[in-house]
Amino acid sequence: MRIHRRSVFARELERIVALETPLSNFDAGNILAESLLFQSGYLTVDSVHYIPCFTQSVLRYPNLEIQTALNRAFLSALTGETVKYSLHANQLYELLMTDDFAGLRALLQSFYASIPHRWYTGNAIAQYEGFYVSVFYSYFAALGLDIRTEESTDHGCIDMAVVFGGQVYLFEFKVVEKTPEGKAIQHQQLRDMGYAGKYRTLGCPIHLVGIEFSKTEHNIMGFEVETI
Repeated sequence: MRIHRRSVFARELERIVALETPLSNFDAGNILAESLLFQSGYLTVDSVHYIPCFTQSVLRYPNLEIQTALNRAFLSALTGETVKYSLHANQLYELLMTDDFAGLRALLQSFYASIPHRWYTGNAIAQYEGFYVSVFYSYFAALGLDIRTEESTDHGCIDMAVVFGGQVYLFEFKVVEKTPEGKAIQHQQLRDMGYAGKYRTLGCPIHLVGIEFSKTEHNIMGFEVETI
């Protein structure tokens, strides 16, 4: 999702690179998302790079508490519910602990179904993978899990990885028209390119999870799991 309709997806907040000028922007009518979040304390400076003529800053969440609180706020804004996620959080935790992927799929579908139709009205947000992935990211990040997005390997980037309860979950996301194509899990980022290799040294189960979102149904249509 985008923050107040600005140009930053939620999952990008933990790796924003910003110029010095945007961070010092106080024009309320034309303020960038990263400037707003930095000035309000939701983001802090992780590192600074000095380049001729300007300074470049890499931003991050100050701590886990702010990360979880901000992502819960995102989810509440999406659904208009302040209680819904607290109920989902307990279920999400239990489903991950018991490897109940059927239950996980049902829980996620229930949450996407709760997003009001008006959110999609008048814009093309449902066409973009970034929207669905940002909701998915915030859903897990709000629980305070160890999440890595766009993590590099020797062959490319993993869409999203979650390390939790002595297990690793590698997610690959696709947006389809309506009917599942069944190709998400086989896409090169998971099976074909062997992205699980980066986590094999942990000596724990690795779950490859391919998820396909439908542009027309605004929900999860395909959900494949392979454990290695």
